[in-house]
Amino acid sequence: MTDEVDLAFDEHGRLPAIAQDADSGAVLMLAYVTPEAVARTRETGRAHYYSRSREELWEKGATSGHTQAVEEIRVDCDGDALLYLVDQRGGACHTGYESCFYRTLDGETVGERVFDPDEVYE
Repeated sequence: MTDEVDLAFDEHGRLPAIAQDADSGAVLMLAYVTPEAVARTRETGRAHYYSRSREELWEKGATSGHTQAVEEIRVDCDGDALLYLVDQRGGACHTGYESCFYRTLDGETVGERVFDPDEVYE
C-alpha cells in the first residue's frame, strides 16, 4: 500500500519541476507547477506547468506540438520539487533546442537545435 505524498508548495503555490527524458536520462527543462498543473498532468498523462511570466497554466506542446508524455512523477525528499520522467516529442526548449540546458556558463553551445522557433511560434 502507498500513501499520497504531501507537496510543499512555496508561498506562491508553486514547486519547481524538472523534466527528464525517461529513456536517455537527459535533463530537458525546469519549469514550475501549481496544484492544478500537477492534477492536470496526472489526469491527462501530459505535462502541464505554470507560466510565471504569463501567470497561467499551460500544457507542454499545446502550441508547438513538442509534447511530453509523463511516464512517472517523482517527489524529492522534502516534497518541494518534482521530477517528471517524460517521453519528449520534438524539442523541449522554446528556443528550438532539444534541452533548455544547451549552453555552458562560458556561453558555449553544447546542445542541438531541433526546430526553428520562428516557424513554430508565428
